[in-house]
Amino acid sequence: MPDPLRPVLGFLGLLIGFGLYALAGRLAEPWQSVTIGALFALLGAAAWGYAKGERWIRVLAGALLLYALFRILFPFLPRGMS
Repeated sequence: MPDPLRPVLGFLGLLIGFGLYALAGRLAEPWQSVTIGALFALLGAAAWGYAKGERWIRVLAGALLLYALFRILFPFLPRGMS
């Protein structure tokens, strides 16, 4: 039996996510990348917990977590010599 509250919660989640992303975009670097990375890490962790054995959701969660790691570490990696 479908859960009627699920679409409403999904829509609210999207609104909150886009709002937080927009607020994080106003921060100065490197905090912008770190904050956005943390948001993606939370999303990946939530997806992993939600997966309950569904492999494609776990793959998506892993991709989100890898992207989060990249966003968090990228500002602190040494730049090429120029």
